[in-house]
Order: sequence, then C-alpha cells, then structure tokens
Amino acid sequence: EVQLVESGGGMVESGGSLRLSCAASGFTFSSYVMGWFRQAPGKEREFVAGISGSGTTTYYGDSVKGRFTISRDNAKNMVYLQMNSLLPEDTAVYFCNADPRLIVSMMTRPLEHYGQGTQVTVSS
Repeated sequence: EVQLVESGGGMVESGGSLRLSCAASGFTFSSYVMGWFRQAPGKEREFVAGISGSGTTTYYGDSVKGRFTISRDNAKNMVYLQMNSLLPEDTAVYFCNADPRLIVSMMTRPLEHYGQGTQVTVSS
C-alpha cells in the first residue's frame, strides 16, 4: 500500500523559501515517478512538479518553473520540493504523489496516491 507523509509547510513572506519533504513507504520507491501537486481554496488540484524514478528527468508546472526544484533520495525513500521566491499565489495545500507510470501520465491523470498534505501560506 502506498503511504506518503508530507512535511515542511508553514507561513512565509513573499520572496521567502520553504523546503517540503515527503516520506514514502509501502512500495518500491525507485520504480515510481514522484510528484507534487497543490490545491488552493476553491480551486482544482494542480500539478507542480514531477521526477522520474532515477531522478534524471523532471517536469514543472508553468507557474513554478525557475522557482521550484524537485529532487529525490532513493536511499531514504524521500522526495523534496525546494520552493524559492515564493508568491502569495503559491498559497495552497501541497500533496505528494506516487505513480508507477510515466511522468506525463501522472501530470494528466494522477492516481489517487496522495498523502495528507502540508499547508503553505505566503503573505504579501
């Protein structure tokens, strides 16, 4: 069973940084694409970033390109999201996702493999 636990959220001022972490268990971590999604109040959940099982390929949503960096540590079953130059519109609950398919599949038709989420609030 896929289990994901996100952490690292909090409240920061615009222009600040946060690093989110996701601890994964219950599956062969290095065989899964991992990703981050976010959902703001009243909005649909949106793709933020994805990384291949080996960590060599990454994809980002247009709104976070150049500001966010996804990475993974397969020895620790961890995936991270470094968020820099945060904006108030980045305020959302951030969710980790795990997918045995390709990154493109996760981006367009994500499986319901989410953790409980971690709140990120950016003040102006």
